[in-house]
Amino acid sequence: MTRADTELATLMATAAEILDGVSARFLEGRGAPSAVAKGSKDFATELDLELERTISGQLLDRTGIDVHGEEFGGPALTEGTAWVLDPIDGTFNYSNGHPLTGTLLALVRDGEPVIGLAWFPPLDRRYAAVAGGPLLLDGVPQPPLAPGVLDEAMIGFGAFNIESTGRVPGLFRHRVLGALSSLSSRVRMHGSTGIDLAFTADGTLGGAIVFGHHPWDNAAGALMVRCAGGVVTDLEGRDWNIESGSVLAAAPGVHAELLDMIAATRGAVHTTTTASVGDRETAARGGEEKNP
Repeated sequence: MTRADTELATLMATAAEILDGVSARFLEGRGAPSAVAKGSKDFATELDLELERTISGQLLDRTGIDVHGEEFGGPALTEGTAWVLDPIDGTFNYSNGHPLTGTLLALVRDGEPVIGLAWFPPLDRRYAAVAGGPLLLDGVPQPPLAPGVLDEAMIGFGAFNIESTGRVPGLFRHRVLGALSSLSSRVRMHGSTGIDLAFTADGTLGGAIVFGHHPWDNAAGALMVRCAGGVVTDLEGRDWNIESGSVLAAAPGVHAELLDMIAATRGAVHTTTTASVGDRETAARGGEEKNP
């Protein structure tokens, strides 16, 4: 083991101890109501704020590395070294007592995650990985992911509002869901990016489609899937990095099929949009096109 490998292993062990230390508090707070509005249909609970302060403070004290958290921000993640933390992933689930929720933590160096941890106290599951190493589930190395096919795979799918007009519009997400349902009837919406990516890494899911871009949601899981032998890109097929706008993570074989499906859906949406524009232009000219 090289000095760098030893350093990462030590940092991961320290981070694991810190997450273990707050797991009881995480469980105590389930069902906490909204405390801080963060935008349309998004909020943080008091436990989000408390856990981020606690975990961030301990990480800084024990490792000397700054933390970028979901609630309070932090240093840039594209250069240098920083922890990136989501104290409660799946806040809606957490606030309603749903068990699919946890804490996500990654160590990022120059934009690339090199340590990933996902702790799910309600499930009593602990996922961890160091770049280049195997996926660890409750400390036990897991076998590499086997190649798969889409029609036999369960796929985690990010939540959406069909009326959304954000970076990845709701209508496009709806079309992707429709196309996916015709290729695999085993689509699952867990309400937690951390769950989707961890379950992809351990083979429970064949893949996950993540429309969100936040590094605190994606960094730990992206690394774990890669360490497990999966493929991780954005929805356009570019290698995932900390600035990517989405995540497509899956077992070999399944990833290629998902990428083809999304590309075909994007093409269909473009064709439909172009046709709609043409129809509007024709209507504006008075109805039927006339020969020149």
